[in-house]
Amino acid sequence: MAFFPDRRMRRLRKNETIRRMVRETHLRVDDMILPLFVTYGKDVNNPIPSMPGHSQMSVDKVLLKNVEEAVKLGIPAVILFGIPETKDPGATQAYNSKAPVQRAVKLLKKEFGDDLWVITDVCMCEYTDHGHCGLVQDGRVLNDETLEVLAKEAISHAKEGADMVAPSDMMDGRVGFIRQELDDAGFEDVSIMAYSAKYCSAFYGPFREAAESAPAFGDRRSYQMDPANAREAMKELTLDEEEAADILMVKPALPYLDVIHAAAQEFDLPIAAYQVSGEFAMIEAAAQNGWIDRTKVMMETLISIKRAGADLILTYFAKDAARLLK
Repeated sequence: MAFFPDRRMRRLRKNETIRRMVRETHLRVDDMILPLFVTYGKDVNNPIPSMPGHSQMSVDKVLLKNVEEAVKLGIPAVILFGIPETKDPGATQAYNSKAPVQRAVKLLKKEFGDDLWVITDVCMCEYTDHGHCGLVQDGRVLNDETLEVLAKEAISHAKEGADMVAPSDMMDGRVGFIRQELDDAGFEDVSIMAYSAKYCSAFYGPFREAAESAPAFGDRRSYQMDPANAREAMKELTLDEEEAADILMVKPALPYLDVIHAAAQEFDLPIAAYQVSGEFAMIEAAAQNGWIDRTKVMMETLISIKRAGADLILTYFAKDAARLLK
């Protein structure tokens, strides 16, 4: 008679009811943050070719309709990226009170109040004519001088009612500098989600189309992280924790699940992960070609990010996932 094991793992996989009962990792709508691109003009809804379902939106009824749908689905937060009407070397539109992000913050907080957590990206790449994340001199991205501009940008968002600012520039010391400047300006309650381990990744291509932020020269390897390094990420995360970040982020998500897991094991702060535009676009493209099941792959990737240890996920799939999870 053939030997059969006492421990049969399939017993707890018999049907969906028992699978649901013993499931280890749970994805919730509350885990998700929806990225949005806001621009100048009226009645603007410019589709982003490489990111199906997403658009550059003017700060009016176009944005409100999009966000109202997200709120009804239970998505608790959005993060705003701005496309200004003009760009210059000093990124002056980054802290202009009439720029798209500042206007969007004011509009969304007025419309949705505490029902929506409004987060703003704090960086200069969308606002500089050279596309780099900091001030440039003689072809070199300046670190300390850039901090002043980033802090002005963060404060301009806070003045309009932003709940959280998210510095994504990867300048050294920017979290502590922004925290101090926010506090000195009376915005002690505005929190910081730091892009702590932000890698110099090839997965950002569609975003750069959406935000019109590709570098005019060179690349960002002198300030974003080397994809080969994991121990360095722990140092970056530690520094941002010490500088009083409220949430730590790893970006991108899927190629860096090991870093997300290590961060979740090491730090008590909430860990966010950004499922970036390239991750989104690859799934969309493969699904459009009939090579994968879009819904199943979408949910499997989101579960993998949560399983790795992320508490929060910034994802362009937020609305579609929320519809399945409600």
